[in-house]
Amino acid sequence: MIRFNNVTKEYPRSGVALSGVSLHVAKGEFTFLTGPSGSGKSTLLKLAHFEEWPTTGEVRVSGFNSASAKRRDVAMLRRKIGFVFQDFRLLTDRTVEANVAFALEVIGAPRAAITRPLMAARGR
Repeated sequence: MIRFNNVTKEYPRSGVALSGVSLHVAKGEFTFLTGPSGSGKSTLLKLAHFEEWPTTGEVRVSGFNSASAKRRDVAMLRRKIGFVFQDFRLLTDRTVEANVAFALEVIGAPRAAITRPLMAARGR
């Protein structure tokens, strides 16, 4: 679950990136974020995975709260959510399937959790 409650993000040099944003993305929901350049999409995503912290308001993601989370909590949060950015940053010497498997291996997923979704995607 991702919930933004009246979130504002200001940067010292460039000013307000987001102002009073409230939204809710339910657990398991697949969501697209679109908008023109400079509209705050990247800032919103940075706030959702705690790369940035709101200037005001509150961000809650999978049981983590921006008002009380510590920097050490960020790695655990990022294991619970996934993003696909415009720049995929795939390893060029591997297939897409191998890239997905590698990401799952890095976070310590069991082998069955890695091979089952890949086989399902192949229709097996």
